[in-house]
Amino acid sequence: MTGAPRARAAGPLLLGVRHHGPGSARAVRAALAACAPRAVLIEGPPEADAIVRLAAEKDMRPPVALLAHAADDPGRAGFWPLAGFSPEWAAIQWALAHEVPVRFIDLPAANSLAMSAKQTPAAAPAPAGPSDPAALPGPAAPLEPVDPGEQAAPGAGSAERLRVDPLSVLAGTAGYDDPERWWEDVIEHRGTGGAEAFTAVAEAMEALRAEYGHGGHEDDAVREAHMRLRLREARREFGDEVAVVCGAWHVPALGERTTATADRKLLKGLPKVKAEISWVPWTHRRLARHSGYGAGITSPGWYDHLFHAPDRPVERWLTKVAGLLRAEDFAVSSAHVIEAVRLAETLAAMRGRPLAGLAETLDAVRAVLCEGSDVPMALVWDRLVVGDVLGEVPESAPAAPLQRDLTRTQRSLRLKPEALERELELDLRKETDAGRSRLLHRLRLLGVDWGSPAVSRGSTGTFRETWRLRWEPELSVRVAEAGVWGTTVLSAATAKAETEARSAKGLAEVTELAERCLLGALSGALPVVMRSLADRAALDADVGHLAQALPALVRSVRYGDVRGTDTAALGEVAVGLAERILVGLPPACVGLDADGAAEMRGHMEAVHRAIGLLSESGPETGTQPEAGTGAEPETWPAAEARPQPRAAGSGAAGGLRGRWAAMLRSLAGRDGTPATPGLIRGRAARLLLDDARLAEDEAARLMGLALSPGTEPPEAASWIEGFIGGGAGGGMLLVHDERLLGLVDRWLISVPAEAFTDVLPLLRRTFSAYDTGVRRTLGELVRRGPAAEGHSGGQGAPAAPGFGPGLDPHRAAAVVPTVRLLLGLDPDPHGYDPMEAAR
Repeated sequence: MTGAPRARAAGPLLLGVRHHGPGSARAVRAALAACAPRAVLIEGPPEADAIVRLAAEKDMRPPVALLAHAADDPGRAGFWPLAGFSPEWAAIQWALAHEVPVRFIDLPAANSLAMSAKQTPAAAPAPAGPSDPAALPGPAAPLEPVDPGEQAAPGAGSAERLRVDPLSVLAGTAGYDDPERWWEDVIEHRGTGGAEAFTAVAEAMEALRAEYGHGGHEDDAVREAHMRLRLREARREFGDEVAVVCGAWHVPALGERTTATADRKLLKGLPKVKAEISWVPWTHRRLARHSGYGAGITSPGWYDHLFHAPDRPVERWLTKVAGLLRAEDFAVSSAHVIEAVRLAETLAAMRGRPLAGLAETLDAVRAVLCEGSDVPMALVWDRLVVGDVLGEVPESAPAAPLQRDLTRTQRSLRLKPEALERELELDLRKETDAGRSRLLHRLRLLGVDWGSPAVSRGSTGTFRETWRLRWEPELSVRVAEAGVWGTTVLSAATAKAETEARSAKGLAEVTELAERCLLGALSGALPVVMRSLADRAALDADVGHLAQALPALVRSVRYGDVRGTDTAALGEVAVGLAERILVGLPPACVGLDADGAAEMRGHMEAVHRAIGLLSESGPETGTQPEAGTGAEPETWPAAEARPQPRAAGSGAAGGLRGRWAAMLRSLAGRDGTPATPGLIRGRAARLLLDDARLAEDEAARLMGLALSPGTEPPEAASWIEGFIGGGAGGGMLLVHDERLLGLVDRWLISVPAEAFTDVLPLLRRTFSAYDTGVRRTLGELVRRGPAAEGHSGGQGAPAAPGFGPGLDPHRAAAVVPTVRLLLGLDPDPHGYDPMEAAR
């Protein structure tokens, strides 16, 4: 071991490394092969000694991480990530391959987890995710580049100090403005390095620690005291033939001459919790610094390539880039790759670098392969520079019962976790897809957001679901946290749903929970949820709360058709809620201000859609007269002339829809004092018109009344907003019914000048919601002038090209042959006159 850095002339081999540095990994592997130590000590939690041998399993594929969490609080956790190019992983693999003992020597996770919990809010660092070792002592070495402005977590009563970034200090001393570029030039581009590289790094760290002390890393004194104690134990057992792989920042401290008594004194009285540890998959994306990982690197995918490429790394990398771009249908040839290699090498020579690094390679990719475009460049950065590799751990690795059940379920459903985000289309009529849907919904209820619902691009039927999936390493912590609810996904989701049902404070919360129980097929939780739902529905008299709860409840009733769930009890509760809304909505609409009216309009629209769905799903328990068949008030003219709606259901649900329509008519016809706001009356009329329960003539009459001279201009504008505003297709209604457009036009002309400024914002808000084409068509119609009275539906009405109030026989005749062909008829029968047919 001559020439290797030691604590003294004869002593353990101290290998100071940069975590996740491929150059350090190659150097460690070469040093261990040359020195052949009897034991390897690695910076990491000692609890991992019991499971380190799993790293030799064939099913263990990095990147992976050691996950430690408090046994009584799984949310208090820390990760120690290891990639295939991490020096620690290289040391572990060498030791296991040569049957050399491997031991971890950092502060136990039991202490570090307890210390993180003991920090006061003023002293604790900024909240970090569980994958951020900045929140916990872990394998985040000071040699890692960190934000120079990041504050160290000060101890109680100590002054805040800036954390020192040794890599930036060394790079600046060497005249570099980029620490990553300096590291590439002095380490990554030097092959395996050698003992002289470790010696040089150790000397540099010793000088930095002499200048900066602990450099703002105040917990390091405790960690290094524990490392020295573990090193003494190993030397008593194996002698000086021991190799230590740790962050380079710690090398001077491990070579200090201290006594065991002094080190034990530093460790005395440290808080402690019971901790559990296991291996979990990790991703390259979570090794990246932008993910919040304190010891992160900028380009894990690039570093992985550098470590595994046997030779000519730039050429092989650019070939990978070309393959990726060609797979995404970008025009890239072998000539592009050759020119990119030449450009990268030329840039390296111009910049005085020994070899082309990532900066030169990316410049060549942008200029040659991407032709200066940022779109393919972003793809290269995301897929190759950062990467989307997800590690794997063997089944024999220790795991919580819930995690094991989840793994079994994923395997049975052929739903493999992946680091790359992807969309999953499910057809719930298929058993496998239905099982996948149930699993994803149950995990969401447990707070494990592996998948998030997305808008389906194809069918909008209830048998279709679209999910956007991405597995993140921290979801392993969420699974551990959810283990308090049960040992299987089904039992845990059921127990959590029952608890949430009992503790829910509002009716809307319980209805949403009922919907989630149906989506996840949690039949065991439904009785508790239904009891809670019935109790809260009976006590809640607020129409707004009832209206918020009904849509989710009705959606749940519909899911029973596809998912095979008995929703009879839910249907009864939904009908009861709808009946109470029918009674309470009219008085609730009286005397509302503008904001209250807008909120109530939203409730009314949601309830309208929900009752329509409820009617379609209603039980066939009998027949009741449908609206428009004699059960409607005789005072509504032209009832027999308007199109009749299709049967929407039967029994209680069908009659409910008719009573809802009658209630909307009462709202639409209300005025006087105190009046229902015009916004509500206009929307009620529009809902009736869209459902073919209001004749067009009657709609025109209501608009005429609302826009009569006796109505205040702001109230009339509010009615217009309710009738033709929003995204309900009101613009197209005006395009195709010029009588309504004429009424609006004449009313607008008659608005007094002093009231116009009050009306203008309402009208602008109404018409600005229309599509550009609709606004253009309305402008052309207004410029032309509305059709003459009495010609709104006749053939002799004046018409502008492309639109008009009446039928254009010439334009209609042009499409008749095509329609006949689509229907399978003779497109040009003998003696057929298209003009006559059009008439």
